[in-house]
Parts: sequence; structure tokens; C-alpha cells
Amino acid sequence: MASADLELCYLTASEALARFKARTLSPVELLDAQIARTQAVNPRLNAITYDFFDRAREQAKRAEAKYGKTDGRLRALEGVPVAIKDFHAVKGEITTLGSKIFEDFRPDYTAPTVDRLLRAGAIMHLRTTSPEFAHSGATHSPLWGVTRNPWNPDHTPGGSSGGAGAAVAAGMTTLADGTDGGGSIRIPAAACNLFGYKPPFGRNPLDRDHPFETILHYGPIVRSVADAALMQNVMSGRHPEDLRSLPGRVRLPATYDGIRGWKVALSMDLGHLQIDPEVAEITRRAAALFRELGCEVEEVDLGWNYSALDCCVTWWEGIFAGLVGQYLPRWHYEMDPFVVSLVERGLRLGAARLYQIYGVRGWLWQQLQPILKSHDILICPTLTAPAVKADHNNADPDYRINGVRVSAYAGWIATYGFNQVSQCPVMSVPAGFTSCGVPTGLQIVGRPYDDHSVFRASAAFEAATRPWHGKRPAIGV
Repeated sequence: MASADLELCYLTASEALARFKARTLSPVELLDAQIARTQAVNPRLNAITYDFFDRAREQAKRAEAKYGKTDGRLRALEGVPVAIKDFHAVKGEITTLGSKIFEDFRPDYTAPTVDRLLRAGAIMHLRTTSPEFAHSGATHSPLWGVTRNPWNPDHTPGGSSGGAGAAVAAGMTTLADGTDGGGSIRIPAAACNLFGYKPPFGRNPLDRDHPFETILHYGPIVRSVADAALMQNVMSGRHPEDLRSLPGRVRLPATYDGIRGWKVALSMDLGHLQIDPEVAEITRRAAALFRELGCEVEEVDLGWNYSALDCCVTWWEGIFAGLVGQYLPRWHYEMDPFVVSLVERGLRLGAARLYQIYGVRGWLWQQLQPILKSHDILICPTLTAPAVKADHNNADPDYRINGVRVSAYAGWIATYGFNQVSQCPVMSVPAGFTSCGVPTGLQIVGRPYDDHSVFRASAAFEAATRPWHGKRPAIGV
């Protein structure tokens, strides 16, 4: 691939839009470069389920014509390629949810956030892989196989929005969307050297399939904080299909002032997690950088324990039992075995056990609330260890960090607790690279519904670490 075309593949949306408006780049040129890139690298990565190249080219031509006019009628994302996760409903398009059960399913509606992206002029040219029913932090499924990390194909790009992370990191798309019910935006962002935002509960509307679900969030996976703001400004706000979506929109600017004088709380392990030494060192370097930015950084004891993991897993068991338990008799032997185990355990849960989770969620907040009251933000690792192998077994009984046996399902991530206190916004930002070549991330956690502080801190950190963002995976180069 020509170096000039590769450069196009790694433009941020903000850069692409500026060039479109200046007429130094056409939406057709950008799309064609990313189509060529996808054809070159996706056979190795397996991050894409479906493409829409012919239709996308026609849409790009129409966008190009709009930029040639002077009437100013340009939408916020006019002509920008976006990859949509194959877990999100798109009307009339096969939406598999990573499962053989839905291999030919075509929904009759489009998820609200996806609809808003497309109405804002973004061009869907790809659908990205997800583990079956988005259940896992590693992306592989019986239907689509194993998705690989562009930085090191032996490792996972994360999950459940793993295809999205791989697609953005490999230059196959400018923007991608994800869902986050336990870290599924932040995990791939960390593992792929990207920015991933879990908005506070209700900020972005949910879909018809998960009504009232407080732990699930739609959000962006992108190359810059400004791109996350672009997507958030389009996706957020009350929607008639989601009764719990919040009224009004938080308008996020493209740039922010610095954070000198801020008080930053640092938690290395959230009170209970095993942290790989490499990840710990990268996190401490990130904390030192906040000090260089003029912040007071204080290490705190959050005091959480593994009840946070029990809370997360138990809730997911109930969700899976309720949503797909009916399919078990027919599809049991064609489903991911770990999904089957989640469903079977969920079917045995009682209402009282599920309601107990609310008590745990309340306790988690009581531990976190005083820290956020006395600090502007909390920072902590996104992953507790370098991303696991691409074909990682969630049921591995002997998965270890620091020689200590931990949950293979979630012992290597530090994200799920913040879905239990889901009103807190969280951004995962690129923090550095581990010795296996796979990146890792830092979570920036804000007070409930304080999107602006999270974006402001993320922008300051991004500006101070910009050389990292120029790195690109060697795959296909």
C-alpha cells in the first residue's frame, strides 16, 4: 500500500473533516484507501463480518458533492467512514450478535445511537466482530472465529468490541462504535492503543433489546479525544425509544484547558486486583505524567473486593438467561460453551439473588463516593495484565497473574466495577506498550455525569503523550 494512502487510513475524523472542507481530500479518496487497507489486513485479523463497499462508495460520492457546494448544509460527520459493531441492530442488514442463532437475522429497526451516526453523515462501510452475545473481553465466536490484535496477532484486541478496536487500530476505519457492559469499549481501546469512552448511564440511548439496562452503554472507539467528542455530540441525548435516556445533550468541545491544580486519586488495584508488574509500571509512569501536568496525585485505597466481580458476573448470568435462555434446547451444542454456562447458571438464579446485587452496587458507590468528592478524577489501569491470547479460554481453571490464580473470565481487566456504578463516566486512554508489543490503557473516572472533567483530563493526557499515538502496528506495512 502506498505510504500516502496509509497516511489517509490513520487520519482522525477531525483531521478528515477539516481536509474535506478545505477540499484537499475527498470522502471517496479516504474510503477507497480504507477499503484497500481492509482487503490487505483483515484476512490476518478477522475483524470484519460484513462490508458494504459499493453502497459506501455511492454515499461517499454524494458527500463529496456536498463539500463541493457552498450552501453550508454539511452534517456533523459528513463522509466519515464508521464501522458498526455486529451486535447493534441496523435495519434490514444481517446482525448476527456473533451467534449462529442469528446468522441470518435482519432486524426491522436501527439502534438509536447507530441511527444518529448515520443521520449525521457517517458512512457505514464495515460491521465488526463480537464474541457471542458480546459476553467476553476476548473476541472469538463459533460463528466468526478468532479476531486478532494488529499489534500482535497472537493476542486478542480485547472485547467484546474487539473487531471495532482492531479495525480502528489497523486503519480499516476512521470511527467505530461499541457497547460496554463490563468494559467492552475500554478493553479493546486499551489493547489497541485507542481512546474508548463509557458514557454515564442514560447519556446515550440504549436499543430495544436491552430496555432499562443500567450497566450497558453505547459509545465511541477512536484515535483521539476530539473524535470521541465528535461521536458523543451526535449519539447523546434523549431518544423516544429509551425511556431512561437523559434529556438534553452535553456538548463536548474539541479542545480543553489544562488541569493544573487538579487533585487526582490513583488506585493501582481497586483494592483487590492482581496487577502485572509491567502494567503497574506503566500506570505509575502515567501518574507521574499527571504530576508533570501540575496535578496533585494521591494514591488511595478504594477498598473494593471481589464482590464487584460476583456482582458483574451474576448480573450477566441473569441477562443471558432472560435474553437467550429460550434458545438453549435447540442451540446448546452450537454456542460458545462459556455462554452456555452463563445461561445455565442464570436460569437457576432467583429474584432475591438478583436483587442482592443492588446492595453490592450501593456499597461499591459508598466506597468510591468519598474519593471522587475529594478528588477531581480517579485514575487506574484498564487491564491488569497485557491482553490475553487471541483464543483465550474464559473457563481456564489455572489462569494466573503474579503466580496467583484469578478468574480467566475477568481477572485480567479492571473495568467491570465501573459498570456497577454506571453513572460515572470513564475514558480509557493509551498508556504505553508491554513487552509483547500489545498496548495497555489507563482509565480516567469522573464524578457522576461529569463528562467534561473526564474529557478535559483525557485531552491533557493525550497532549502530553502524543508521540505514542504516532505509532502504528506493523501488520500490513
